[in-house]
Amino acid sequence: MTDIRATALCALLSLGVIGGCSKQAGPAAAAQETGGGQAASAAAPAQSSPAGARAASQQGAPLVTGPVLETMNASNYTYVRVKTEAGDVWAASGEFKVAVGDRVTLALEMPMENFHSETLKRDFPLIYFTTRIGREGEALPAMPAMMSAHGQSGAGPAAGAQVTEPVQPAPGGMTVARVWADRKSLAGKTVIVRGKVVKFNGGIMGRNWIHIQDGTGAAADGTHDLLVTSDAAAAVGDVITVTGTVAIDKDFTAGYAYAVLIENAKIEVK
Repeated sequence: MTDIRATALCALLSLGVIGGCSKQAGPAAAAQETGGGQAASAAAPAQSSPAGARAASQQGAPLVTGPVLETMNASNYTYVRVKTEAGDVWAASGEFKVAVGDRVTLALEMPMENFHSETLKRDFPLIYFTTRIGREGEALPAMPAMMSAHGQSGAGPAAGAQVTEPVQPAPGGMTVARVWADRKSLAGKTVIVRGKVVKFNGGIMGRNWIHIQDGTGAAADGTHDLLVTSDAAAAVGDVITVTGTVAIDKDFTAGYAYAVLIENAKIEVK
């Protein structure tokens, strides 16, 4: 098996356009992926960490090893079902060569519970969006730098990016700083925020990750930057109005932890 290419790793499972077919008996899929699900609370199966899991890897996620029972390619990505001592584990990563019967080792990174794939017409009670997988005995690739930059604790703004000229709030909307200040009372509520896109990562865990700033808040504590997730795309430099639900203290594991973000947002480009 070849190592996962760095470019695919930095995209981390862009599930936006997949139409793969299973190498086991099963229906082919040919619809656009939308995906969904909930981040599990820890890098381990919902029941418990597999009995066959090794000690935590260098990046902190436990490792499991076992034979591949099922595999399918979808665009530039590969899904595998791996047999472990505690049961079968589903994982997906950047496309790599693998066949049923191969023994692989993978890191249990970024678990998602109740993930639904529209393209594959399939529900996954638990799937790991892993960046590190390889043949048994091979050294696993290091976690890509993009993940560390994108998933740093707190706001996770783009390095060095800062909007200094104020962006006029949308009618009925609020500022980035206000969302940060009132995040606890706003949790679960719909808000409208206008800001300038300073960072965009597309197709991670079936959604786009967009950082916006409006000139409010403080760079020193990260309250000048707000993360937005959406099916819609935007370009760095765009001024956009987002309407979505406030979520707080979200931890997607593998370094993806945010004190506040706006989820499932609708986006209007100014």
